[in-house]
Amino acid sequence: MQPEIHLGPITLQTFGIMFALAFIAAGALIARRLQEWGKPPDWAYELILAGLVGGLVGARLDFIVENYDSVKDDLLGNIFSGAGLVWYGGAIGGAIGVGLWAWRRGMLNAALLDLCAAPLALGYAIGRIGCQLSGDGDYGKAWDGPWAMAYPEGTKPIEETVHPTPIYETLAMGLVAYLLWRLRDRFQTGVLFSIYLVLAGTERFLVEFMRRNDHVLLGLTQAQLISLAMIAAGSAWLTVKASRGTLARAAA
Repeated sequence: MQPEIHLGPITLQTFGIMFALAFIAAGALIARRLQEWGKPPDWAYELILAGLVGGLVGARLDFIVENYDSVKDDLLGNIFSGAGLVWYGGAIGGAIGVGLWAWRRGMLNAALLDLCAAPLALGYAIGRIGCQLSGDGDYGKAWDGPWAMAYPEGTKPIEETVHPTPIYETLAMGLVAYLLWRLRDRFQTGVLFSIYLVLAGTERFLVEFMRRNDHVLLGLTQAQLISLAMIAAGSAWLTVKASRGTLARAAA
């Protein structure tokens, strides 16, 4: 656990480093895929930049909306503050940014979703390494098992030992990313992203049983409800595609 790295007068946040590495790794994977499709690999970093800008704007706006009562007296200052980012707003903003980029490049179709499936999983896996290094509170419930950990020096310190859920998620989503990449040429357009929705939703749904998030409905957390929606959407898409024939791509 190392929330900060000090290089002389410069202090680097390990979560920020891993956040940047997640985007770089996702961009590298997209570039490789674009090259396989005969498209300019440089488009990958246009896409990543669009997703990054859209994600930061969406995350910030979501924070402002959710905390309006506490920020309304200095709304402009809080809009441009570096603090306060909400993941769900970032996901929506990032999707809008990527959609606008794809529209400009003539790639606003189901193939774009397949293009992003493995990179999304890889970026998430690397991002969770940042959560682990910084001890940002995304750890699990109290536990005294063989690999339980405490986070006494984390940004949200805790002395008792808990499930190191960021490690669980890094391992699980790293495996998902590898699987999706290996299967990238096996299915009809849209199927790969459907598989991503089912696997990513299942991973988050299960890990939430070991995390400290509050229940919001039917004994489930907000993340679990969103995960169920992801699983349902992916399963429905796979069912529709299967009803129209095989899911596998026709042999060349």
